[in-house]
Amino acid sequence: MTGQNPEAPAPVSSKDHGPEGTASTKQSAGSRQGALLPAQQDPEVGFEHSDELDNDQMKQLAASGNAHFHRLGWKRLAIVTIVEAVALGALSLPKAYDTLGMFPGVFLTIMLGFIAIFTSYIVGQVKLKYPEAASYADAGRLLLGRFGYELFGAAMVLELVMVVGSHALTGSIALGDLNNGHVCSVAFSAISAIILLVLAIPPSFTEVAILGYIDFVSIIVAIGITIIATGIQATNSEHGLKGVDWRTMPKEGLSFSEAFVAVSNIIFAFSFAIGQFSFMDEMHTPTDYMKSIWASGTIQICIYTLTGALCYAFIGSNVLAPALLSAGPTISKVAFGVALPVIFISGSINSTVALRYIHGRIWKKSIVRYVNTPQGWFWWISLVTVFTIIAWIIAEAIPIFSDLLSLASALFVSGFSFWIPAVMWFYLLCEGPWFSRKNILISLGSILAFIVGIVTLGAGTYATIKDIIDQTTHGDTHRPFACRPLPTVGNATAGH
Repeated sequence: MTGQNPEAPAPVSSKDHGPEGTASTKQSAGSRQGALLPAQQDPEVGFEHSDELDNDQMKQLAASGNAHFHRLGWKRLAIVTIVEAVALGALSLPKAYDTLGMFPGVFLTIMLGFIAIFTSYIVGQVKLKYPEAASYADAGRLLLGRFGYELFGAAMVLELVMVVGSHALTGSIALGDLNNGHVCSVAFSAISAIILLVLAIPPSFTEVAILGYIDFVSIIVAIGITIIATGIQATNSEHGLKGVDWRTMPKEGLSFSEAFVAVSNIIFAFSFAIGQFSFMDEMHTPTDYMKSIWASGTIQICIYTLTGALCYAFIGSNVLAPALLSAGPTISKVAFGVALPVIFISGSINSTVALRYIHGRIWKKSIVRYVNTPQGWFWWISLVTVFTIIAWIIAEAIPIFSDLLSLASALFVSGFSFWIPAVMWFYLLCEGPWFSRKNILISLGSILAFIVGIVTLGAGTYATIKDIIDQTTHGDTHRPFACRPLPTVGNATAGH
């Protein structure tokens, strides 16, 4: 780019589409060959089919609304993808390292991180070739027609609504820890849901990225506090750092399901591809997307590896999940207080990804989709409210919600982040024989990503179902809308 502000919006014509099914002028100009094939085009699915956009005033509103949704630069995209993926779940990785051992944990974190960067590259190439693909649901339509659109859309919404519910529960854990458990966890989860609702009101990822900077600083400081505190504790212990009982390799007697639950925690930490179509749809220069993917992926690998390795090395086999609970009651309160923006901002971005798809689908041919009119704001805020309430009810009402979230992640994230991009390479992008010189490296990488995704799908589903059976058999579940005790050794958990 010559002399152009990397965050400045490109000129947009009123003929461009809106937030759902959008494409910037730069996208459309060079991607005519990427338009949906006749067999992939479906009847309109929106509820609004008016001719209101023929009005000159409405055309001006549409043009300004469309321009508003094409202001995202690669730096803010990097922040959004980091925030969407990294939350308190990063502090669950030391526990995964305790199960797998230091070497396998570090190796898997780095390897899976680079595979996630690779599959995100493929997703971005699909978006550039098919600029009409405004969400992962549209990618499903490219692969399987209308059936794929409905299937991928439902899977994406179901996964994201459960992730938002998980953030509400994690918020209740944090607030309960700060309050020493004097208030019922249900009240705190309801307060968390209200905060998630408010933070999801901005409809544009450009505005969300501003909150993302706060989120990013918050998680770095919270992780830093945890690492420093646990390091000081280990140094001041009776035998010092040498007395910490961490292992290089997996512990003895490790069951398959236990091992794969730990592996799944690492796999699901790199789940930013689920929102990539939606994020790229707002970029003013979509071809810059790999800058953000490299920045985001590299930062995530560093955060996860350092957090997992250092906390495990300082705490050892007594590490909790999240690891900040192992830093002592006072430090955990400080870390939880600092991490509150992470819990709520990261959760709200997941709401925005799902709601941009839902809202754009409902108002596909209406000015309402631009959320720059009273009616647009009414429907957007209404959808945010309904979505957040549903997420909160699911999280509180289902006794095995944590396992259900793991099951959904095994079923859906394994596809969105790994094996579906591999399929998209062979079906939508690969030109000529897959084994030709120009295709062989990407094809082999896609085969590896496909294997990782399918293994995660099968083994993750098996491990989670087995855990569900064990919990329901032994009665180790909570009652719906009941006050939960604060996490302690053996039952501490963290959300996404």
